[in-house]
Amino acid sequence: MQTVVLIPEPEWKQILGRLEKLETAEQHRASASDTAPDEVLPTEQAAAYIGLCAEALRRARRLGRIPGVRLNDKDWGFRRSALDAYPRRYHRPAA
Repeated sequence: MQTVVLIPEPEWKQILGRLEKLETAEQHRASASDTAPDEVLPTEQAAAYIGLCAEALRRARRLGRIPGVRLNDKDWGFRRSALDAYPRRYHRPAA
């Protein structure tokens, strides 16, 4: 047995309008997140990108300040988004 709910027509149109807005917003959000995957830079390029020496970047990774991606047995890579977030979080402005 199914339950039937009667909704007045103005209220039904209002609900449909809200649903259309939600669907449009969801499509826009989905299309915005379909960007290319985050680029991974090797240690030397990543250090130059954020203005540090390679050893300082390696030290920051070892301390857990910046996440790294293992490229091979000897080298690490760093995602561009993590590099973009790093200076805002850990660097102190020059006095």
